[in-house]
Amino acid sequence: MPTLNRAEAVERASLVDVEEYHVDLDLTGSGDTFRSRVVVRFRARAGAATFLEFEPVEVTSMTLNGVAVDPAASTGTRLELTGLAEENTLVVDALMPYSNDGEGLHRYTDPGDGNTYLYQHLFINNAGRVLPSFDQPDLKAVFRVSVTAPEQWLVATNGELVSRDGGRWEFAPTKRISTYLASLIAGPYHVVTSEHDGIPLALYARAALAEHLDAQAPEIFELTRQSLDRFHEMFRIRYPFGHYQQAFAPEFNFGAMEYPGIVVFRDELIPRSAVTDADRERRANIIAHEMAHMWFGDLVTMAWWDDLWLNESFAEYLGSRVTAEATRFTDAWTTFAMQRKAWGLRADQRPSTHPVAPSEVDDTEQALLNFDGISYAKGAAVLKQLVAWLGDEAFLAGLNAHFEAHAYGNATLADLLGALSASSGRDLSGWADVWLRHAQVNTLRAEVTRDGADYAEVAVVQTAPDGYPTLRPHRIGVGLYDRSPDGGVVLRERLDVEVDASGRTVLAGLAGKPAADLLLLDEGDLTYAKIRLDDDSAAAVPQLLPHLDDSLARAVVWAATLDAVVDGERPVTELVTLVLAALPVETEVVVVEDVLRATRGLVDRYAGPAARPAALETLALAADRLLAATGPGDSRQLAAARGLIGTTVDTARLRGWLAGEDVPDGLAVDADLRWLILYRLSVLGAAGAAEIDAELERDRSASGEQWAATCRAACPDAEAKEAAWAAIVGDATLSNRLAERTASGFWQPEQLDLLEPYVKRYFADMPEMMRIRGGMSAEHIAAMAYPSPAVSDRTRQLAADLLATPGLNQILHRVVQDADDDMRRALLARG
Repeated sequence: MPTLNRAEAVERASLVDVEEYHVDLDLTGSGDTFRSRVVVRFRARAGAATFLEFEPVEVTSMTLNGVAVDPAASTGTRLELTGLAEENTLVVDALMPYSNDGEGLHRYTDPGDGNTYLYQHLFINNAGRVLPSFDQPDLKAVFRVSVTAPEQWLVATNGELVSRDGGRWEFAPTKRISTYLASLIAGPYHVVTSEHDGIPLALYARAALAEHLDAQAPEIFELTRQSLDRFHEMFRIRYPFGHYQQAFAPEFNFGAMEYPGIVVFRDELIPRSAVTDADRERRANIIAHEMAHMWFGDLVTMAWWDDLWLNESFAEYLGSRVTAEATRFTDAWTTFAMQRKAWGLRADQRPSTHPVAPSEVDDTEQALLNFDGISYAKGAAVLKQLVAWLGDEAFLAGLNAHFEAHAYGNATLADLLGALSASSGRDLSGWADVWLRHAQVNTLRAEVTRDGADYAEVAVVQTAPDGYPTLRPHRIGVGLYDRSPDGGVVLRERLDVEVDASGRTVLAGLAGKPAADLLLLDEGDLTYAKIRLDDDSAAAVPQLLPHLDDSLARAVVWAATLDAVVDGERPVTELVTLVLAALPVETEVVVVEDVLRATRGLVDRYAGPAARPAALETLALAADRLLAATGPGDSRQLAAARGLIGTTVDTARLRGWLAGEDVPDGLAVDADLRWLILYRLSVLGAAGAAEIDAELERDRSASGEQWAATCRAACPDAEAKEAAWAAIVGDATLSNRLAERTASGFWQPEQLDLLEPYVKRYFADMPEMMRIRGGMSAEHIAAMAYPSPAVSDRTRQLAADLLATPGLNQILHRVVQDADDDMRRALLARG
């Protein structure tokens, strides 16, 4: 991905106003290229010089205003133009490369049926891989697309279909959109159509997923309709881009991408095996998130990547909100508290932390790095706090005024704050400064003194980490919970509290009242902060947590507990004991899944080789007890089975499940669960190449191919490890997804002796991997391939040596820096 810096973008925007791209693609050729004929119409300052992003394999012809352009003007990443007129027409005919990294025009061949599928992903600065373009968000233009494809293919784009004649497809011009939002799909996709409130709807997936799409389409369309209705209730501007299509594409790098008129999702979101309600809720949330982008990002687009939060923080907030308010997944805020906000908290405490709205983002490579838990989850949590402070009516009024002022254009942080200040009558400059312009997270700690059985004083003590002194105002709930005579737990009282930025806020009205068994800060999860319980409340958690009826309250307690372990304030063994006590009676499947996932990760890094086996055995016991306590068809049954498979060392039991023996009633050992079992057996050395090949023969599909790659990399076999490592670091022909799945299976805590040589090799080989791959795929692979289980001072020294290398790739630098900080925490926890 070529890099565009901010200064270049500002200068180019002052010279150029783009009117239209007419993109004509021919996808019928053989080989690794396609033909792209593009007409770009734009205005410019007369006599000026500028450039377009352009990465052709071969240029057939180029003319500017009817005059041939010197071939030397195409540098390989840019097309340099001079002597511009006020009105310009650039015509370029070129061969462009298909990609296998999820960017540009990605090509995928299904191993099950041999069908080929394409999708276009121009994210951040990859438009030049398909067409010559002014590739920055504030140079919006109309896109008019024509495609010639094999006759049996289907083609869909942002624009609505005007005509089709055999393999020739013509699409209507779009509204003005940014280059990174132009997309299409092409191939023998299966389609299901519908309509709602005058909006044509469509779903697309690979032919191999046709029966699964047909079965799941009613649920997806229902979620789509519910979300559209809720957004139309909130926003005065209706959905602005004609049809609403949702395509599920193979090997997509993101969960999804908000292309106006044709949202593209990774096709794992059309599952072929049994899933939990948490999995279904996750898909519902993604559908609502991407729909929110139709307003936040597509209708009104950030002017530059420093205002990424105007896209992602708002979509993240509204995704959870609309899912909770409009769909059957009414506990979506519990999921946000358990998963998404925890992601933001981890990202915000790493060395790479940055403000939600940084004052400067120097270039597109730095912009890519900001697609993280801060821009998404922290920003969303901050918005939830803003709504609690302003009130919903003022918040929505400001958003509507913002849309109306900047529709089909670009906007900045200042623009939005102006609209919200006007609607609320409050000056938001101070709020924005502490919440959006300063990094890191505060800790809110309950400080309790007692007079016998009563409170003498309760205060909220707010602190900030070293080097980040900012304290913030917080509006929170405080819950007072007591044991009830029947053994349950009841909410005695809920206080609405304003925590000021002084550092210590005394809670008025509690002095002299009976002390609660559990005093819970941030009841309702309204703010963004780390929460710490007072000592008495923390001690009571193992007895009280299983009896808390409110899933969101349980999520706040779990989040505080997990975070205290991450920070080394409580031992991981204490967490494991709590899991055994509370998880077998947990009723919310997302809590089950996330607690098991997070605890397993902490055990692997924090427990140490001597303590890890016993901790894993306890987690397996907790999952097994939950499995025994849940009935057939309960989502928790599948979640418990997955947790058990991932932690047990009982290979005989796992082999029995593969053979259909002693499987719990109602648990379907389907294709994906079979692969999960085989993966665990591979890690433990109880299955190898023969078993993996046999399972792949049984499941000759895209998912089977990816699972096989993961299992092969996981085998404790020297040859298998060497082959996997060579594929990770040196095989540019391997697709993004297969490379990622290979990396994800490579490092196993059970195999540290075998893997010891690869610790040093990571730091030696990863810079070369970054040269043959780029963008988000490279970032994913670098993170997955990091030797996280090799917790040692030696690993940290190797990381320090690499980080000191001059000119180290920015993406790799961040991955290593953050992973090293995680290891620092693990070493401290191990003592």
